[in-house]
Order: sequence, then C-alpha cells, then structure tokens
Amino acid sequence: MRRKIDLYLQLIRWDRPAGWLLLLWPTLSALWLAAGGFPGWHLVLVFTLGTILMRSAGCCINDVADREFDRHVKRTAQRPVTRGAVSSREALAVGAVLALAAFLLVLTTNTVTVGWSFAALAVTLAYPYAKRFVSMPQAVLGVAFSFGIPMAYAAVHAEIPAVAWVLLAGNLFWVLAYDTEYAMVDRDDDLRIGMKTSAITLGRWDVPAVMAFYLVYLLIWSGVVAPVLSSGWWWAGVSVASAQIVWHFQLIRHRSRDGCFKAFRLNHWVGFAVFAGLFASRL
Repeated sequence: MRRKIDLYLQLIRWDRPAGWLLLLWPTLSALWLAAGGFPGWHLVLVFTLGTILMRSAGCCINDVADREFDRHVKRTAQRPVTRGAVSSREALAVGAVLALAAFLLVLTTNTVTVGWSFAALAVTLAYPYAKRFVSMPQAVLGVAFSFGIPMAYAAVHAEIPAVAWVLLAGNLFWVLAYDTEYAMVDRDDDLRIGMKTSAITLGRWDVPAVMAFYLVYLLIWSGVVAPVLSSGWWWAGVSVASAQIVWHFQLIRHRSRDGCFKAFRLNHWVGFAVFAGLFASRL
C-alpha cells in the first residue's frame, strides 16, 4: 500500500508544487479583485484546494494521453504510467476521484460557478490532445490554467464581467511565456517524435517571443488593476515580477536544457509577486 501511495504521489507530481502554484496565484488575484479585498475563508479554501485537486487530476489525464510519447522524452520517460508502474485505467480512476472532489468543492459556491466548472473541465481534457493538432498547444493550456479567473468572479458575483475575460487573456500570455520555456527543454525530443509545441513553431524567435509574452501579460494586468487600485504596492509587485523576468532571459537566452527548466520552475514567483502587490494594495 505504501508503494502504491508513493506511485500515486509521483503521478500527481506531489513533489513539484510549482505546477499548482502557477494556477493558484492568478486565481487568488482574481478573487481579491472580484471581492475588493479579502473574499472570505470559504472561497479561499475552495479555490486553493480546488486548484491543487484539478492540477493533480490534469497530470493523471496528461500522462495517460502522452504515455506513448513520454517514453521517448528524457525528462518524462520515468513517469509512473509511462514506465508501467501505474496502469492507464488506474491513473484515470485517480484523476476521476480528484476531479470529483474538486467538483464537490465547487458545489458549495453558486450555480453560475458550477456551470462554468464543466467548461473548465472540458478544456482540461482537451489540452493533452491539442499537442497532436495545434501548432501552439500552449495557448490551449493557457485557457485551462487561466479558467480559475472567471470562475473566481462567478463565485463572488454570480456572473462573469468582461474584465474577468480580459484578465484571462492577459494570464494566457504568461502561460505562453513559461510553457514555451518548458517546451524549449524538450525541443529535440519533440522534433524527433513529431509533437507540436510553441518552442518548435517559434523556432529561432522563441526567446524574443517569450519576452514579448511576459510584457503583454504585465501590460494587460496593469491596465486592469492600476486604475482600480492606484497604489504604489501594485507597481512594486510588478517591478519585482519584471526583475525576475529579466533574470529568466539570462537563463533561457542560450537555450540550455537546465537554464530553460530552471526558468520554468521559478515562474510561480512571478505570479506570487503580482499577487503580493495586489494583496498589499488591498490591505
């Protein structure tokens, strides 16, 4: 039983919290914006636990969908499903249980949020297969990883205003930035097996594109947040995030595997800086 639990924890990347932190910070930022401050412990717990559960469920689905590809990629060859330690049926069952637990949390909010949770699930299910057909599947991931934003507004207001979709669009560019860095790690392997990624599509323009994605992300979010908060704390958070982005440029400019992977892993600090600036502005 202990060995099985260890395999399940590997399956959901329990030892790599950076994955769910990338989803959590924009979701909490949207909650604070929608509520005009602290949204209450109920919504904070629902969206924090829901983010962790859905990211974990997504890992299960992704590993089953990519099991034939992952065995040819250095970074993913030892994943539990890929190496046969966990069966596909088992992984899907774990993912279903986790998704159901997240849905039970959503049921404690309102009908609008519950309704939109099905759209969020549909995008989550579609992403693993987008890599076969879409030249920049990171855009699909961007929608999936940003869906907590409109759902946060729905949970607070029982409707989704236009500003939530603008923030989603802005966050999508952040996902494009960090997931392109991630794709740059596996570019050689992905080219060999015929996988489609933004790193391959962008070619030699990958590094400039990543920097442009970061810039658009910060511009869109600042365009929404700054008029509402008009606080120095917000700009302090943006400045810290910008400094990290400059560092990421230094990490990825030579396109080394280690540098690109390090930049990807540290991206949650960019999201935290943005949330911290917003949080401090609302105190």
